[in-house]
Amino acid sequence: MNEKLLSRRLQVVASYLPHGANFADIGSDHAYLPCYVCLQDPTATAIAGELNEGPYQSAKKEVESNGLSARIAVRKGDGLTVLFDDEVEQIVIAGMGGTLITTILEEGKEKLGRTSRIIVQPNVDAKSLRKWFIKYNYQIIAEEIIEEAGHIYEVIAAEKSDHEKVHYSEREILFGPYLMKDKSPVFKKKWHEEKAKRDYVKKQMKKAANPDNDKIAKLELEIEWIEELLNDDW
Repeated sequence: MNEKLLSRRLQVVASYLPHGANFADIGSDHAYLPCYVCLQDPTATAIAGELNEGPYQSAKKEVESNGLSARIAVRKGDGLTVLFDDEVEQIVIAGMGGTLITTILEEGKEKLGRTSRIIVQPNVDAKSLRKWFIKYNYQIIAEEIIEEAGHIYEVIAAEKSDHEKVHYSEREILFGPYLMKDKSPVFKKKWHEEKAKRDYVKKQMKKAANPDNDKIAKLELEIEWIEELLNDDW
């Protein structure tokens, strides 16, 4: 098991796990991420959770072939149901839609008592995750946006805040508080594409017999924010 087997996207996710991590990788697929982390860090332990039989069997084989059965538990089940209460300090959920990741966290929130850090990599709709982090007082500590094999991915790491109430503006929720500051070329590419999508949707909605003016106004506001961000006007 080496870096070549692990996508750059998952290497970025792994980089936000601390040394000596005690983490769960939910939707682990072949358990590449837990194996990679535990081979690099002999003090790390992991739980690989997988819902589907095929990937679950693949994950078990991968863990066994790397001699990691004592440090990585492979469990079959839905979302955070594979965990005992207060079992892990970090949770990783990568490679799903933001809405699905949010649902998994919401439905399993009683398992998060000891979880100080959550690292997510939504394929779409990172906004819903930022809203969830605000609701449960997780402070976003880092964000990265990368492009791999023609897809753009966002990685968000958040830590439980025991002190001040976590708050982000509507713009920060949409763009990401760190990403909108960095404005990397990949970030700009993504938001050029997102603006084009919103322009198209707005045009179609305006053609409707009974246009939804509230939705159109929301789209227009987001388009305005995107234009301002890309033009460096603020």
